[in-house]
Amino acid sequence: ALELPKWDPDLCIECGKCPFVCPHSAIRSKVFTEEALKEAPEGFLYRAMKGKEFAGLYVAYQVAPDDCTGCGICADVCPARDKSNASHKSLDMVPKEEILEQDRVNWAFFEKLPEYDREKIAWPKMKSAMLGQPLFEFSGACVGCGETPYIRLATQLFGDRMLIANATGCSSIYGGNLPTTPYTTNPEGRGPAWNNSLFEDNAEFGLGFRLAIDQHIHQCQVLLAQLGDRLDAELVQAILDADQSDEAGIHEQRRRVEKLKEQLRALDDERARRLASIADYLVRKSVWIIGGDGWAYDIGFGGLDHVLASGKDVNLLVLDTEVYSNTGGQTSKATPRGAVAKFSAAGKPVPKKDLGMIAMAYENVYVAQVSSGAKDVHTLRAFMEAESWHGPSLIIAYSPCIAHGVDLSHNLRQQNLAVNSGHWPLFRYDPRRREQGLNPLQLDSKKPSVPLREYYRSETRFAMLWRSHPDEAERLLEAEQQAVLERYHHLEQLASLPADNAEEEAK
Repeated sequence: ALELPKWDPDLCIECGKCPFVCPHSAIRSKVFTEEALKEAPEGFLYRAMKGKEFAGLYVAYQVAPDDCTGCGICADVCPARDKSNASHKSLDMVPKEEILEQDRVNWAFFEKLPEYDREKIAWPKMKSAMLGQPLFEFSGACVGCGETPYIRLATQLFGDRMLIANATGCSSIYGGNLPTTPYTTNPEGRGPAWNNSLFEDNAEFGLGFRLAIDQHIHQCQVLLAQLGDRLDAELVQAILDADQSDEAGIHEQRRRVEKLKEQLRALDDERARRLASIADYLVRKSVWIIGGDGWAYDIGFGGLDHVLASGKDVNLLVLDTEVYSNTGGQTSKATPRGAVAKFSAAGKPVPKKDLGMIAMAYENVYVAQVSSGAKDVHTLRAFMEAESWHGPSLIIAYSPCIAHGVDLSHNLRQQNLAVNSGHWPLFRYDPRRREQGLNPLQLDSKKPSVPLREYYRSETRFAMLWRSHPDEAERLLEAEQQAVLERYHHLEQLASLPADNAEEEAK
């Protein structure tokens, strides 16, 4: 980085937006007691935390100066301005040399501060959720990468029990850049288990994770039944009936499993030794199948469809850059009409494949289309809802890329343009809502308020067609503008339909 973000605690409103948007997990927030500040170095910045739930606690937003890439997105998203000097925000980018040495000292101290108790975090709230430790950090992704914030968020929410099947592509390159890895562990030694298979079978590979976990759980249940008369019956029943729908429930189940393993170690029985070796599977695992649009829309689509149709509890995260990013920017079925890419040098003549609508047709799949830079709380909520659904979940995540021909320091602007122009409508389809008598589809973005032309002309992938084939560029833009309005209107109609009352009518 040539510039680093400098934090002004007096202006900070503790919104949590800066760590949320950071592509490299280089800026963090931590909450701590006054006691923890006794060894703080001179110049370490912090402030008293706001909110009843944080009474008596302090907060610090600290950058890792040697790992920050200087993209400036954190300063861009910061909403807190000095009323007397509008150009001064709680986060300002300053020349690296001004704060480098002090920040190195501060970061070394910051790392030693304890992580906040996950059982106390109010996860749906941005400021509180960003206190979760990211278990994906300092990757080799591009400066301002649009993909990595989604992976980091998933590890903050579920990383200590997460299994990742990663399709080949950008996310597997910065995710498995051996001998280094951006995936890490928490103080208890827990973190994501990661693997990468072939480009064309990643969905099936991840489904195998789920089937293996389910088989281990079944084996645990069988062995518990066989050894039941030699174990604490109340403990065994509590393990089998455990509610693991939130962090408190998961942590309580971990404590139960540890007690179980203590009892098993006292038994001289091969079945007890076998159960002790697999008992951790009784703590709920979170399976994530991650890849780009080249995998999800094209080469791995058959497998993705197979997994969606399986009904199994897996989460699929599509990092949609609308192009084959890792191999140099080739057209995929996610590439929008009118975009110039390799294999569509005269502009792609046909519209983008609507993966969300295809998945919703199953009716038992949780589907969300998100944009972290355009609507952060919506993204956070979608991730939590998807993971809590005991069935297939698909999150399609808008991911700005250098292949779009835009300075990624303007990543957030582009995401807002994509959403506000209607190019990227935001929605959530939750099958559970039907059981409540509600329409499962929620349309979470407003009607297009920006001409699609404004979005298209802001990115080189579209604008270059005006230079080479202006008439064709206009024709494709007009066709896509009409399609954008029709697509939003269609979603609006679907979201406004009354809930399915077929069962009541049959009675």
